[in-house]
Amino acid sequence: MLGFAISFAVVAVGALMGYGTARRFVRDRLRFVDRAHKPSVALIAGLGAFLVAMPLVSLISILPLVHLGVGAALTMGLSVGMGVSAGSRDVRQGRYELHS
Repeated sequence: MLGFAISFAVVAVGALMGYGTARRFVRDRLRFVDRAHKPSVALIAGLGAFLVAMPLVSLISILPLVHLGVGAALTMGLSVGMGVSAGSRDVRQGRYELHS
């Protein structure tokens, strides 16, 4: 039970950080880059995050009480792709503020 709670917390924090960081980056830094607002960019970013997260998930799974699988990397990829899409939507709708 404790292992599940720790694993769930690790996945949840990773997903929230991935979503927020990707959304903020697209909204603040890629606001004037036209190619960053195509739907395929969100898919490419999500796939890239998945591929980067896979080795990290296997490395973290070495720790005791933390049992992450492919689902953790998949969750990270989905959250980054959704963050890129949301950041692009924010720019198109004019809802952006620069955060320092």
